[in-house]
Amino acid sequence: MNDQKFLERLNQHPKLRNRMEALLNIVENTAGDCKKADDAEEHVIDELRKMGNDALHCWADNATLKAEKVLREEKLNLHRNGKKKSGGIPLLEK
Repeated sequence: MNDQKFLERLNQHPKLRNRMEALLNIVENTAGDCKKADDAEEHVIDELRKMGNDALHCWADNATLKAEKVLREEKLNLHRNGKKKSGGIPLLEK
């Protein structure tokens, strides 16, 4: 996969993109709060947990959209079969 395709895919998931940026900030120590490896490790682990949670939410959103699409298609196929031909059961006279 080339870089452009990767960036296009990543931009479709803003939450994951934000997490990747946060990881890069930790690696580059932009906040200046990672004085020791233990500090960096703690921040990375926390960010990876958040990223995993966001990834699962993105997955669930996509799965829901796909399931809705399938259900809509099935519903359309059910209605395309035509009208019901039976008039029902005739009433008995009293």
